[in-house]
Amino acid sequence: MSAPVTPSFPHRHLLGIEGLTRPEIEGLLDRADAAVDVSRQVEKKRNVLRGRTQINLFFEPSTRTQSSFELAGKRLGADVMNMSVASSSVKKGETLIDTAATLNAMRPDIIVVRHHSAGAVHLLARKVDCAVVNAGDGAHEHPTQALLDALTIRRNKGGIEGLQVAICGDVLHSRVARSNIILLQALGARVRVIGPSTLLPTGIERFGVEVFTDMRAGLSGCDIVMMLRLQRERMNGSFVPSVKEYFRYFGLDRDKLRLARPDALVMHPGPMNRGVEIASDVADGAQSLIREQVEMGVAVRMAVLEALATHLPNA
Repeated sequence: MSAPVTPSFPHRHLLGIEGLTRPEIEGLLDRADAAVDVSRQVEKKRNVLRGRTQINLFFEPSTRTQSSFELAGKRLGADVMNMSVASSSVKKGETLIDTAATLNAMRPDIIVVRHHSAGAVHLLARKVDCAVVNAGDGAHEHPTQALLDALTIRRNKGGIEGLQVAICGDVLHSRVARSNIILLQALGARVRVIGPSTLLPTGIERFGVEVFTDMRAGLSGCDIVMMLRLQRERMNGSFVPSVKEYFRYFGLDRDKLRLARPDALVMHPGPMNRGVEIASDVADGAQSLIREQVEMGVAVRMAVLEALATHLPNA
């Protein structure tokens, strides 16, 4: 992990998948593969970020993403601070730019940011001197989630080129869907999106995906079935008649999964709403990669932090 043979990552920040080349994406996945081995050892500590300071700045709650970034930073030797926005000056009216200036004065080396507004992480990155990682901004992008999904697929299928991947559910409000569409297509996968018309973005076809509003038709012949959380906290108005109706037509159960390929694998970025997007017996079944995705999350975030460390002063 400390001396990877992968090519150096040429970017100072990781703000999204859009703009990354295929070799850059594959280089991050190769680093993450090595990090999986590190995480499975008894001695997990490395000195890549020894003496460095990492701030996790989360304006939205996310137990899974924040804890995996914290673990990743600590395993690489960084001093990690989790900033609780709920008790910070932001709640007292401080602007994002003021927050950026305040944090910059503390001279961190890496800031990991999650924000409810699309583009907020890009704005903050222009106002600080350190490296910035996008941990999710609005409905825009979630690059490390797409990377961990790709790593999970690659380790189970041997590669991504030529696979048929179905992304199902609330595509409209999902930053995970957007990042995965860009990344999976960059690596040669064919991508379908499946959902009710009310939860599909206008013009989604421009991304080069096949669009289905019939779950059964969309799952036919798929290698990977990636379910999305129904993000009711981002909905203004009624997008689905009821949760029960949504599960009937767009929730993944065993009957619908049988329409995909026999060796199809099931994924979900979490947190899951059981009985809404996915049935419990599918989520916990032999075809599910959901637990493995969590493990790959730590490895991918270690890889990203390590890649950005090469651009830090005195690296």
